[in-house]
Amino acid sequence: MKRNNIRKRGNSKATSLPLTEEYQLHTLSNGIRIAHKQVPYTQIAHCGIMLDIGSRDELPHQQGLAHFWEHMAFKGTEKRSSFHIINRLENVGGELNAYTTKEKICFHASVLDDHFDKALELLADITFHSVFPEKQIEREKNVILEEMSMYVDSPEDAIQDDFDQLVFANHALGSNILGTAETVNSFDRDQLHQFINDNIDTERIVVSSVSRLPFSKVIRVAEKYLGDIPAKTTVRQRSAPGLYTPIIQQKERAISQAQCAMGQPAYALHNDKRLPFFMLINLLGGPGMNSRFNLSLREKNGYVYSIEGNYTPYLDTGFMGIFFGTEPKQLSKSIALINKELKKVREVPLTTMQLHQTKVQLMGQLAMSEESNMSFMLMMAKSLLDTGKVDSLPEIFTEIHAITSAHLQEIAQEMFNPDNFSYLTFLPE
Repeated sequence: MKRNNIRKRGNSKATSLPLTEEYQLHTLSNGIRIAHKQVPYTQIAHCGIMLDIGSRDELPHQQGLAHFWEHMAFKGTEKRSSFHIINRLENVGGELNAYTTKEKICFHASVLDDHFDKALELLADITFHSVFPEKQIEREKNVILEEMSMYVDSPEDAIQDDFDQLVFANHALGSNILGTAETVNSFDRDQLHQFINDNIDTERIVVSSVSRLPFSKVIRVAEKYLGDIPAKTTVRQRSAPGLYTPIIQQKERAISQAQCAMGQPAYALHNDKRLPFFMLINLLGGPGMNSRFNLSLREKNGYVYSIEGNYTPYLDTGFMGIFFGTEPKQLSKSIALINKELKKVREVPLTTMQLHQTKVQLMGQLAMSEESNMSFMLMMAKSLLDTGKVDSLPEIFTEIHAITSAHLQEIAQEMFNPDNFSYLTFLPE
C-alpha cells in the first residue's frame, strides 16, 4: 500500500514524540489494547491496528517479509476479494492504508464517523483473516520489485537505506525493509503464516482511535470485531546490534548531484538523554528554516536545497543521521560547514536566550503536531507499544523546561564527534 513516507526518516520532526491531553484505554480479554481520544470538533474517525512487529524481527532469509505481509493483507481474506477490500471504504469516501517500519506494522483507515464500524471491521479482517492467495503472491512480488526500483532511482531515498546497512552492519536494523530481489522472489504462503505465527502477540497489539465518538461505542465495536481473536503470547528476544565501527564509503551512481549521509548509532528509546538529544537534532537539522544546518549551508552559502538531521530511537539502540545533496565540487565544503556547527555545540554552550528559543520552538512544533488527528492516532498506538503510556503535553513541556545548556553540551560532546561518524557518499559516475 502507500508508504506515507513513514518508512523514511523524518524523525527530527516534532511528531516523533508521544503527547496527548487525554486518552482512554481498555484491554480486551485477549490482551489487545484499545486506545481512544475523543475530539468534539471533527466528523472524521481515524483508527488503526498497530502490531509490535517489524523488519528487525525477520531472519536473514525472511528479509522483506514483514513488508510483504503488509502488502498481501489487502489481497484477500476469508470473506473478501482484493476488489472488495479496496472498495469497502473508498465507496464511502474513506481511505485505507498501511505501512511497515523496522519495529512496527500498522493498518489504518480514515472515514466519516458514521462508518467507523465498517472501518474497524475491515481492519480486523485484513489483519487477522487474510488468506494470501497464491496467484496474488506471485503478482505482488513484481509490484514490490518495482517499488525497489523506484527507491533505487531516487538517490535521496536510496542513500538512507544504504546508510542503515553501514551503521548497523550485519544486523536486521540495517536491512532494507523492502528486502532483496532474491528474498522477495522466494516468499510463499507458508512463510507468511510462519512469520505471523512466530511473531504475533495479542498483548503487543494496539487498536488506536481518534474521533468524536464516545469511548463506550469504540469499545463495543472493538469487542464485536476483535474480542474473539484468540489470545496469543510469543516469547521473542530482539537482539541488539553488535559493536559499532565507523565506516567511510563512496559509491558512483548515475546521478548529477552528490548525495551525502553522515551519522552513527544513538540513544535507545528508554534512555533519559533521548529528549535533550532530540532537541539538539531539532536545533541543528530540524524542519524549521532556522535550523543551524539550513542557515549555514543553504541561506549563507547556497550549497544545498535542503538538509536534514534525523534521530530515530529503537528499543535497544538508536540512529542519528545528517542527509543532504549538493554539487560534487561543494561536497567537502558542505561537510566542513556541518562539522563546524557540530563543533560549536560541543564547545560553546547555548546562551540563556538561545536555550529559551530552542525550547519554545520545540514546544510549538509539538503543540502543532497534535492538530493532526491521524498522526496523533498513529503516535498514540506507537507510544503505548513502546513505553506503555502516552505522555501529555504538560508532561513533555515540564521535561523540556528542565533541560539545561550544560546538559545539551554534555550530550553534544558525547554524540557529535565526527571521528565516530560513518560517511556514505553517492558521487556522479
